[in-house]
Amino acid sequence: MPRGPSGTRPATRDDSIAEGRTGSPPATVAVASYDDYAGAQRAVDFLSDNNFPVDRVRIVGSDLRLVEQVHGRLTTGRAALAGAGTGAWFGLLIGILLGAFAVGAWWRVLLFAVIAGVVWGAVFGAIAHAMTRGQRDFTSTPTLQADHYTVIVDADAADQAREMLSRLPTESRR
Repeated sequence: MPRGPSGTRPATRDDSIAEGRTGSPPATVAVASYDDYAGAQRAVDFLSDNNFPVDRVRIVGSDLRLVEQVHGRLTTGRAALAGAGTGAWFGLLIGILLGAFAVGAWWRVLLFAVIAGVVWGAVFGAIAHAMTRGQRDFTSTPTLQADHYTVIVDADAADQAREMLSRLPTESRR
């Protein structure tokens, strides 16, 4: 599509459909900044407690990074154990569903399903780990973290939010 002199392209019918014909979102203003998410969350909670319209508030994390906490080495045995646990839960679910239709000893159906789930889960866990050929021999949990968090508010409500937040203790505000 051709672009205008400033590098922008002219608006099209598809643009107005994508916007839902509501126009652009309202302008926002930063009213406070915090070093951790808990501080920003506390500020929004304070605004909420004081009847501020919190649907006009956003918490924006900046300077994001992915942090992966490594928990330990993953061996075939640990993979099989994890698979057995998952299989036990799946077997329990299937056992409950099938046991509901059992005429006599529903607990036998349940027990068999759990045992079958443990066995098959362990087998599949071990096989899945072996198929990686040692390329990922550890367990971990990834988390997304921000360097700082800014509370932003719709521009027409920013003064009210600032006034309210001025009464909030400032130990975590930047």
